[in-house]
Amino acid sequence: MKEQKVLFLDRDGTIIREPETDMQVDSLEKLELMPRAVVSLNRIARSGEYKLVMVSNQDGLGTPSFPEDDFNVPQKKLITLLKNEGVGFSEILIDPSLPEENRNTRKPETGLVDHYRTGETDLKNSFVVGDRLTDLQLARNLGCQCVWFASPGPETENKLQENGLMETCSLVSNDWGEVADFLLRQPERRAEVARTTRETDISCRLNLDGKGKCDIDTGVKFLDHMLDQLGVHSGIDLCLRARGDLEVDAHHTVEDTALVLGRALKEALGNRSGIERYGFLLPMDESLARVAIDLSNRPWLKWRGKFKRSAIGDLDTEMVPHFFKTLSDHAGICIHVSVSGDNDHHKVEAVFKGFARALKQAISREKNSGRIVSSKGVI
Repeated sequence: MKEQKVLFLDRDGTIIREPETDMQVDSLEKLELMPRAVVSLNRIARSGEYKLVMVSNQDGLGTPSFPEDDFNVPQKKLITLLKNEGVGFSEILIDPSLPEENRNTRKPETGLVDHYRTGETDLKNSFVVGDRLTDLQLARNLGCQCVWFASPGPETENKLQENGLMETCSLVSNDWGEVADFLLRQPERRAEVARTTRETDISCRLNLDGKGKCDIDTGVKFLDHMLDQLGVHSGIDLCLRARGDLEVDAHHTVEDTALVLGRALKEALGNRSGIERYGFLLPMDESLARVAIDLSNRPWLKWRGKFKRSAIGDLDTEMVPHFFKTLSDHAGICIHVSVSGDNDHHKVEAVFKGFARALKQAISREKNSGRIVSSKGVI
């Protein structure tokens, strides 16, 4: 089961403006949303990246100076407004105590949220968002990160240093748009894999979110040309070095290159959340390659097509389907290839380009915002 990230949200001074006079939102007249809070929280909620939990200190709630009814009217209105805009909370946790009571449920103590210290919660990648130092201290005590909803500058930086909170605070901003951009930023999808055997010594470095920059040297020149096509047409930055027993033949070098590249792809894809998952095809002059892939984490190769020549340059054509079989096995990719045409060079190149374009489509994560494209909830 995938661990769930949580966004622990302060209320006053963060989602809604805190009155400077008595610091209490105890009427509808005092209820004022912070700029861009609703649209930004909607983005975060739609992404599915975080479970939203409201955590708020409400000093003296329930006392004559702050009756519960006075709190409940604007609170219910706020929750309704947010819910109508697609922002719902898994929990709303309110501590009504006064500072001098020293309750363990009052921020920065963790009593209200200790039940999130379980294997089901990814605290390391969870955040507290709040406007006070107590919110940052709560994050530190809980073992997660914090966004300090405040104006950045020397004063806030000094406070962070004075209170030993530099490592806990990941962002200082009072702009909800910037906060949402930061919380929904996509992690880099990079990998570096090396493998040495008695037959080959291969290293691969790639970036799935690159610009198609390639630096490839396997000792098999036609394979270099094909891997360069793979990088350029998929948009993947690819640096690959291979040294193998070419004095025997190219079999081990080609096979182990596919193995290392497959492992690097698998590592860079991570849990495969947010990707489109599927990719489809490519014509090249008289040749046509249909390449369909599924980044399913279940390897499979279905190959339809034959070559007339035994080799193209220094690459045996029998190694082309073997390359994709090995890549499939170690990357966890289902690959279906159908290729036809008259020119074997064009056919092989069409397959590599077709795979590259299908891969580019499948690794794209522009639309899914962290969603895993599977009814199982995991790939």
